[in-house]
Amino acid sequence: MSATIAFQGELGAYSHQACHEARPDHAPLPCPTFEDAIDAVRDGRADLAMLPVENSTYGRVADIHSLLPHSGLHIIEEAFVRVHINLLALPGTALSDVKVAQSHTVLLGQCRDYLSRNGIRPRVGADTAGSAKQIAEARNPSEAALASEMAGKIYGLDVLARHIEDHDRNTTRFLIMSREPHRPVTGSGPIKTTFVFRVRNIPAALYKAMGGFATNGVNMTKLESYMVDGSFSATQFYADIEGHPDDAPVARALEELAYFTSSLDILGVYPADPEHFDGGAG
Repeated sequence: MSATIAFQGELGAYSHQACHEARPDHAPLPCPTFEDAIDAVRDGRADLAMLPVENSTYGRVADIHSLLPHSGLHIIEEAFVRVHINLLALPGTALSDVKVAQSHTVLLGQCRDYLSRNGIRPRVGADTAGSAKQIAEARNPSEAALASEMAGKIYGLDVLARHIEDHDRNTTRFLIMSREPHRPVTGSGPIKTTFVFRVRNIPAALYKAMGGFATNGVNMTKLESYMVDGSFSATQFYADIEGHPDDAPVARALEELAYFTSSLDILGVYPADPEHFDGGAG
């Protein structure tokens, strides 16, 4: 039986593309929600989950950071997908026939200029691949979808225009999650560590907690805060750093961090993507 990787969305979604590129030997398992993709791994229906965490244009993916700490899963790898947006329509359709383009609201915003130039009205759909599926089933030549080329192949649609996004570097970062941690050994190459923490209720706690990373030369590539438990006073922080917890500078920085925090949970220690590795200090 082949291994399986779960993702949120329909077949042909960008998350499916990430699965195909990072784990071509795994069978894809589409799921309605992020929670369903996580549950599929937890209950053994899938071996891995592919979860988007941030987009270079639109920032972090809503809800993901709050789901990860309680998922019971471990980050074992990161993957990056260049988001190319394509105009997909029924076979034989001419660009001049298209009056409406349907997709997720984020994708509609990412190719606003193209749609305006061609007199195409945007229409919000539930998601990208789901919109391609709807357009294929509706059989209306005046309607098109904005989605991946993979979605076009799956649902039998022609590509009328490729790579029509307004920003030419639009990229989504994904995390591959597993039931068991697969920590690389220290010194085996570029490594990232991801963790969440809450600071103690003392003056300048966050400032003091971050000081250990600066003084030990550990590069923190991401630090984001978000409210938890529906409270304005309860804030959790999500962080990515370069390095392994067993590296002496990282160990010292984490030890200092722990002193100023009420909770600290490492979500994963995993190889950094070499094309997106800063390799700096700060």
